[in-house]
Amino acid sequence: MIKIYHNNSCSKSRAAFELLKENNLEFEIHEYLKNVPSKEELKEIIVLLNIKPFDLIRKNESIFKEKYNQMILTDEEWIDVMLENPILIERPIVIKDGQAAIGRPIENIINLLK
Repeated sequence: MIKIYHNNSCSKSRAAFELLKENNLEFEIHEYLKNVPSKEELKEIIVLLNIKPFDLIRKNESIFKEKYNQMILTDEEWIDVMLENPILIERPIVIKDGQAAIGRPIENIINLLK
């Protein structure tokens, strides 16, 4: 089953959603702002993406600029920051067959679906 971590107010996330729909793929929508992932789930996503927690953070969000921009935190602390402020989680994230991609650019998801 394909899973998309989705924010409908984000154009990139909507584009990924439409890509999945247009290809008639079955997928599960996870609106992560309404239903924040568990710590274990977020850690699993980070492992699947093969990145550091800090690399999953949206650094252009005002809350990041105002509160976290100058901070040096551990991986665990960055995970906690994302769980407290899910708007900071990069989007969209698509997971398929034990692999994951961030849909920026959308080609990342196209490659994942191949």
